[in-house]
Amino acid sequence: MSDKRSAGLLLFRRAAGGVEVLIGHMGGPFWANRQEAAWSVPKGEYAAGETPEAAAVREFREELGLPAPEGEWLSLGEARQRNGKVVTVWAVEGDLDPGAVVPGTFSMEWPPGSGVLEEFPEIDRVGWFTPETAAPLLVSGQRVFLERLAERLGGRA
Repeated sequence: MSDKRSAGLLLFRRAAGGVEVLIGHMGGPFWANRQEAAWSVPKGEYAAGETPEAAAVREFREELGLPAPEGEWLSLGEARQRNGKVVTVWAVEGDLDPGAVVPGTFSMEWPPGSGVLEEFPEIDRVGWFTPETAAPLLVSGQRVFLERLAERLGGRA
């Protein structure tokens, strides 16, 4: 498998005004002052030997610090991102309190060239959004998953 591959879970819930999805704002200095196209489905890379489903469960826990919710997984398929990475996403109905999220962290040299390793949260905040509100926030290559969720839910998203 030469292409990098990621898998993730798009959590959704039914609210008074319709469906809402849970997405996370990417952590780290590059994304700190960005809103539009700076949010993501909780997801992460996997390698040969790990199934995409196992990776989606692992990454949900790593990025949010919470177990993946129980429930029926709705396949939202794959999409190739601008960077060439192929992302596979499933939707699962559930609810969680964004305040309960304890994000995982990653290390990177910051500032660049300083030789200093800093820790940053993988996702620095999460929120519930209607698909219409979430679309411009999501990185462009993941917006298709909102459309596919609406289709899977019979246009009720």
